[in-house]
Amino acid sequence: MRRVTTSAPGKLMLFGDHSVVYGHPCIVTAIDQRISVVVEKHEEHVFALSAPDVGLVEYKKPKNQLGLHNVPRGVTFLETLYKVFLDRYPQNDGIFVETKSQFSSSFGFGSSSAVTVAFGRALMELYEIPFVELDLFRMCYQAVMEVQGVGSGFDIASAIWGKTIYYVKPAKVVEPLEIESIPLIVGFTGVKADTATIVRMVEELKTRKPDFVQHIFDQIEEITNLARSAISARDWRAVGQLMNQNEELLEELGVSSKELDALIGAAKDLGEAHGAKLSGAGGGDCMISLGEDKQKIEDAIAMKGGEPMNVMANAGGVRVELCE
Repeated sequence: MRRVTTSAPGKLMLFGDHSVVYGHPCIVTAIDQRISVVVEKHEEHVFALSAPDVGLVEYKKPKNQLGLHNVPRGVTFLETLYKVFLDRYPQNDGIFVETKSQFSSSFGFGSSSAVTVAFGRALMELYEIPFVELDLFRMCYQAVMEVQGVGSGFDIASAIWGKTIYYVKPAKVVEPLEIESIPLIVGFTGVKADTATIVRMVEELKTRKPDFVQHIFDQIEEITNLARSAISARDWRAVGQLMNQNEELLEELGVSSKELDALIGAAKDLGEAHGAKLSGAGGGDCMISLGEDKQKIEDAIAMKGGEPMNVMANAGGVRVELCE
């Protein structure tokens, strides 16, 4: 085998934003927009990459220099993962990697995690390493932690297992929820959020007001657990009401924004939505809503300057597309 193509999905956080970083559960769903990775063996002992979506076309580095010197932001996760992989499974070949995304990294759909997972899966297939979800998770999680120093791994788990999962870090619990679809509407604010900065902001707030933040996290955990049951029962009205409660707590944390507030308010004020909230770190990126009349809710989001996103929830996880 010389060449493998894989793909992994983006994600949207449904419940448990921010609290998941501190060991509380979350619910995350995979979306049908995916990132593809092609990995091909290379005769030179190099890591070569073409990733036009992040502005890298002819990146090349010797294998013995992985992770050293100035690593461009767009290649950091992949280069680090390759180093982690080689530490575990030494190989003589070099590789050429090509990535292609169906969505922009601006949307907050977890592009870094999706491409990391797709790359890790391709390496396992290329070198005939038995695929075990938890093994791939641990490898990808190690790489992400080496790059970021902090993370819950929920987006990695979503890209690997797909569908809609109840998750506790670091993959202590990965529980698929048995549903076929979710009546989810997604709106993009047009603002790219700085996730790391917002996570640090919450961390600083927790340091200054530990009891206040812990009380919010405990309430979010209770809501998440109720949502797990409501989603499994397909009680979307109840799920929407829980979304509203989760959103109020996130607003108390100070992680919303005027753009998010406008789109969430538009969905709620319309009267067609069961509920709405931000998805992820906040500060921008996407909001989500539940409702049967998708077009009316999308129109309301657009009227407030948002961009309705044509995505489907509960999509499949990482998969091998082609082996040559």
